[in-house]
Amino acid sequence: MIKLYNFGARSLCAAVCGVTALHLTLNSPCSILDLQKVHARVIKTDLYPYGFLGDRLVSAYANCGLSIDASRLFDEIPRKDLVSWNSLISAFSRNRNYGESLNIFRWMISANLKPNFVTVVSVASAYGNINALDEGMRLHGYVEKAGFLSFAEVVNSLITMHGKCGLIDLAHKLFEVVTTKNTVSWNSIITIHSQTGSVEGVFVLFNSMRRAEIKPDRATVVSVLQGCANLAAVRKGIVIHGYIVSNGFSMDTPVKTALITFYAKSGNLNSSCEIFGEMNDPDNIAWTAMVGAYAVHGQGRAAIEVFEDMIIKGEIPDHVTFTHVLNACSHSGLVIEGEKYFKAMAENYKIQVSVDHYSCMVDLLGRFGLLEEARQLIESMTVQPNSAVWGALLGACRVHRNIKLGKEAADRLYELNPSDPRNYIILSNIYSREGLWEESSKVRALMKERGLGRTPGCSFIEYGGKVLKFVVDDRSHPESQEMYDKLAELTRKMSESGYVPETEFVLHDVADNLKVEMISTHSEKLAIAFGLLNIGAGMPIMIIKNLRICGDCHNAAKFISAIENRVLIIRDSKRFHHFREGTCSCGDYW
Repeated sequence: MIKLYNFGARSLCAAVCGVTALHLTLNSPCSILDLQKVHARVIKTDLYPYGFLGDRLVSAYANCGLSIDASRLFDEIPRKDLVSWNSLISAFSRNRNYGESLNIFRWMISANLKPNFVTVVSVASAYGNINALDEGMRLHGYVEKAGFLSFAEVVNSLITMHGKCGLIDLAHKLFEVVTTKNTVSWNSIITIHSQTGSVEGVFVLFNSMRRAEIKPDRATVVSVLQGCANLAAVRKGIVIHGYIVSNGFSMDTPVKTALITFYAKSGNLNSSCEIFGEMNDPDNIAWTAMVGAYAVHGQGRAAIEVFEDMIIKGEIPDHVTFTHVLNACSHSGLVIEGEKYFKAMAENYKIQVSVDHYSCMVDLLGRFGLLEEARQLIESMTVQPNSAVWGALLGACRVHRNIKLGKEAADRLYELNPSDPRNYIILSNIYSREGLWEESSKVRALMKERGLGRTPGCSFIEYGGKVLKFVVDDRSHPESQEMYDKLAELTRKMSESGYVPETEFVLHDVADNLKVEMISTHSEKLAIAFGLLNIGAGMPIMIIKNLRICGDCHNAAKFISAIENRVLIIRDSKRFHHFREGTCSCGDYW
């Protein structure tokens, strides 16, 4: 509601024009320059910054990623009511700036304002996305005491929050107590399974939803596609693609965008390109998805071409678009181009440089061997560097064997996130590769002292309508003997072709023959053997790895692709590797 004073008709008319212009700006794609023009127009009204105008401008700036401008404008509102607070909290949460959203929430609490159900929905989303379990449980307790469980929006947000925090059972209990499950309720629980990698769970719920005569909507099919993409469940994803076509979703831009991402993550970049080419008027999200598709496949030049076409077509890139562009540059060693776009992001598009963008740039410089430049960039950051930034530097130190800088990066990571075992393992790897076994042992002892365990590597392959999982030295599969026989045959043929096991990737001080034995049964090698035995000749073999592929497995995959005359596609935690005729699409730059 606009707060009215004794203004004349001209002032009121100007205010209404400002509201209308701002409403149109908020509900259609716009550039930051357009928003600033609207702001300049609205600021001339006598009602600024009171009431609706101030709240909507705060949301608009936050949604554009301009957190400083949004906060400054919020500070100018003389009488902040619950609507004003919720506006800013919700905007930051929707914009995935969860830390800032929660900071504002705490500020609101300190101002003695009680959250309402609208506040709870935004805060629950933020807690879930940063995996803040303790705070999330306290919020759940508040919801029960305040009687907000009667609001379906609140229950759905709690379901999502608990699911993202790993409390799947609690999320299911909440879902079961919802008396009237609507589409959003089903979508919330489906999304949880999609994000946790339970493709079977996604399809069970999807079919149950249809049996309950609740018609899936856009969000439903997007979530199911995301679940299929996470584990490259190609056949199931194709089934959903058929459902999309037969149920009238095929012209829906967000659904087609999800299809672009699904096929890209399933190793089928050509299908992503075809779907994008069929779109009459792709929005900036669809363009961004296509840039990301090329980026994850390591095709930096192609990603840049799509980005430049996006600009020519008049679409405005956002902070996510630039994250993909910088990632594409990083995976392709395009340092000059990366620096160019990093600079243009702030200067030409007025996008606030986030910690994610800095992380990409540190990774870009570090991969290329410019470790000192990467460190200087961290020191010059305008925001506080987080674990992703220092982790990118630590990873680069592992690749380029820089012990001193690696130790510094690891120490910073121990301070920021002492419970993440990956940082300890990378530093231990740096030491062990140089034969510094005593230092490596100290790092592992520190892990043990802090009760940290290594995330086990595992690989996934789709076969027979199911996604199968393999771990190192896995003998649980019915075809284990055949797989190990195939591996022995491959090892013999690779050795005859010049393959030498790269035992430097074994992080233990043991005899060389034991090192060879330890790396010979890595999960991706077992998955490759299974694929060769079961997937028809001439068909590509697609494998998902939860961790970064090790150097020996990468080298072995090149040999196997040549020996077996097969295309091997491996998606690790960072990117795709397409192995064909003894070479990899990454050009060994990874």
